[in-house]
Amino acid sequence: MGSLTFAMNVTLDGCVDHREGLADDETHAFYTRLLEANGAMLWGRITYEMMESYWPAVARGEVDAPPAIRDWARKLEARPKYVVSSSRVNFPWTNSHRIAGDLRTGVQGLKDRTPAGVLLGSGTLAAALDRLDLIDEYRFLIHPRIAGHGPTLHQGGLPGTRRLELVSATPLRNGAVALHYRRGP
Repeated sequence: MGSLTFAMNVTLDGCVDHREGLADDETHAFYTRLLEANGAMLWGRITYEMMESYWPAVARGEVDAPPAIRDWARKLEARPKYVVSSSRVNFPWTNSHRIAGDLRTGVQGLKDRTPAGVLLGSGTLAAALDRLDLIDEYRFLIHPRIAGHGPTLHQGGLPGTRRLELVSATPLRNGAVALHYRRGP
């Protein structure tokens, strides 16, 4: 059975709006390494649609992009992508699959079938999966910015405090800090 790793860009004040983080070669290289270390991606429908609207064109070379960003796009194109959705049924982006029905059963089944692990990249979905105790690791890229607005991590709350154990903290040249945590006791 593989692990489920939640990875997200976060500002110092907890904002997870994708427009507030640094989008440079270094951050894309960080996420490319995470992608390579896992066997599949998992998103909610809204995040999937945002990703689908841009990254396939980058992978095909239809959008100018630096090498690190194009590398991320090509690796993302090849990776299996799973989407939790109760409303959308057609997912034409290469290697995309729907998870429908009971969330716990669907995601646990994905973990069981993916020994290399699953990388989760949706904040709202992460909160739901955290409430189901399905997230094993957390990889946050903390950006040196204060957004002053939301959305924020787990703004809908959790039933209790989640204790985590620090695995590593790595500063990046651009001022961001990569934090890696595992579920604690």
